[in-house]
Amino acid sequence: MTPPLAHGIDLVDFARIESMIQEHGRRFLDRVFTVREQTEAEGVKNRIEKLAGRFAAKEAVMKLVGTGWRGGVAWTDIEVTTGPMGEPRLEISGEIKRVADELGIGPIALSITHTANFAIASAVAVRAGS
Repeated sequence: MTPPLAHGIDLVDFARIESMIQEHGRRFLDRVFTVREQTEAEGVKNRIEKLAGRFAAKEAVMKLVGTGWRGGVAWTDIEVTTGPMGEPRLEISGEIKRVADELGIGPIALSITHTANFAIASAVAVRAGS
């Protein structure tokens, strides 16, 4: 088995996301989450938890790639949606995709879990072609 190329992990407090939404509203949501991510979270009873998990996943992917939120990388360049079995699905585009390709990063495995107050996400990348 080929060892992972990189790993990123992040923990987000639900209260932080709720506070950002209360303080900045639509501006925060549109800056951080894609239309598809926002649509998936609309009307569900655990909306804040779902958004916090997506936020943690985006942070984990940025840590994995190692660029941080600079150099033209936008929050919405990382999209986390829900697959048919409830699993998180990841799509990257724009500058983050360019950097990942340059580094030889292949598929990124993503996992998200929640506690009563926190969401945690872990992203593991393998070399392209592995």
